[in-house]
Amino acid sequence: MVFSSTVFLFTFLPAVLFVYYLCPGRWRNAFLLAASLAFYGWGEPRYIIVMVLSILFNYGSGLVMGHLKGGIRPSRLTLAFSVAGNLLILGCFKYADFFIENINELIGSSFGLLQLTLPIGISFYTFQAMSYVIDVYRGKVRPQRNILDFATYITLFPQLIAGPIVRYVTVEEQLRSRKYSLEQGAEGVRRFIIGLGKKVLLANQAGLLWTEISSMNMEHLPAVTAWLGAIAFTFQIYFDFSGYSDMAIGLGKLLGFEFLENFNYPYIAKSITEFWRRWHISLSTWFKEYLYIPLGGNRKGLVRQCVNIMIVWALTGFWHGASWNFLWWGIYFGLLLILEKVLLLKYLAKLPAWIQHLYALFLIVLGWVIFAESSGLSFLTYLRAMFGSMGFADQRSLYFLMTGGASLCIMALASTELPKRIAGKGLQKLSGKPTIYVAAKNVFLLLILLLSTAFLVSDTYNPFLYFRF
Repeated sequence: MVFSSTVFLFTFLPAVLFVYYLCPGRWRNAFLLAASLAFYGWGEPRYIIVMVLSILFNYGSGLVMGHLKGGIRPSRLTLAFSVAGNLLILGCFKYADFFIENINELIGSSFGLLQLTLPIGISFYTFQAMSYVIDVYRGKVRPQRNILDFATYITLFPQLIAGPIVRYVTVEEQLRSRKYSLEQGAEGVRRFIIGLGKKVLLANQAGLLWTEISSMNMEHLPAVTAWLGAIAFTFQIYFDFSGYSDMAIGLGKLLGFEFLENFNYPYIAKSITEFWRRWHISLSTWFKEYLYIPLGGNRKGLVRQCVNIMIVWALTGFWHGASWNFLWWGIYFGLLLILEKVLLLKYLAKLPAWIQHLYALFLIVLGWVIFAESSGLSFLTYLRAMFGSMGFADQRSLYFLMTGGASLCIMALASTELPKRIAGKGLQKLSGKPTIYVAAKNVFLLLILLLSTAFLVSDTYNPFLYFRF
């Protein structure tokens, strides 16, 4: 089940909220756990057992570490065992066939593939569980002794299948006691509708253009068409993922939780370094807290720092999927970050802001091509096409420009702070007229909801990119 579906919008969510608010406070976590398991089981019923085993394993690990708090060595061994167990589960489902295929190709063996279906959201909930046990080991949080509360944390359906990655330390108090208010609920509804609009009205439309162009023969793709496709995917993945994050944050508010932001207008960045402070913030923070800093961070000299950056970004790429293109994508951004740190940033700072912005966008779009083309080294063919190896333009290029150019321009504006500023100024003028002010906001949100619903009912194209990660 996905948020951008009529089943979720008009059946599951209303039923869950109705029962949730009727429940006494002490029963709400138990109900939320049951609802989250039902949400997950809608698409992955056979893999609920994997999630339950992950919950039991990490819950037990936390208790053992809490019990052995006085002994550093046993606690460390428990941590190593817990992290290894989590990575083993993730590796078995996500990476086993990748390694088997490459070993077979390398040494000419014929080991059979496991052919396991990837459980939805396993990368996200595994990282959440690992953050918990690591923070228990570090003494940042106390072991959770109530298994229902811990299971609720792992399975929270708003962010279960695609994040943001919620660290236990940020919701520990909220699991015990949550505050509810009409203002918080209204903000949750607003945030959810905005996210739904991003996903359905923008991401899906960009995705249609990318799907059409990427299905063409890349060896005959002119530069204009190739760039239009790459730009379309750039907007698709942003509005798709940030829209889902907005919906998750909005749902969290409706349930009394406050999740941290996951995106902060990444396409207005003026460097790759700034881009990664704005994009998928929860994942970047996770790797910084639990890998980069433990490796030594920037405390052991420039050479060691550069090595640490490459390790982190190679693994960041590989986290996204068991395919070589994700590894190349991670290495690509790792190299750019090192290059900026060692050399480029001090020169970029002297350039006009618009040049810095174009520099960042150019490299970001190239990076998304590597990310999107998962078939071998096909991204190299696509990149060559972007630089004119197959000509500049043809009749289809003009067709794509005429049919998709205006939409891409709208998406470019929507990915900046400009719409928010314009809306803020418009609503500010109405602030002295509270009735009109509230009506204008609600009419705008209702219009987005109605349009999104109309698209969902009439369209069959409604993918979600991060399901496969």
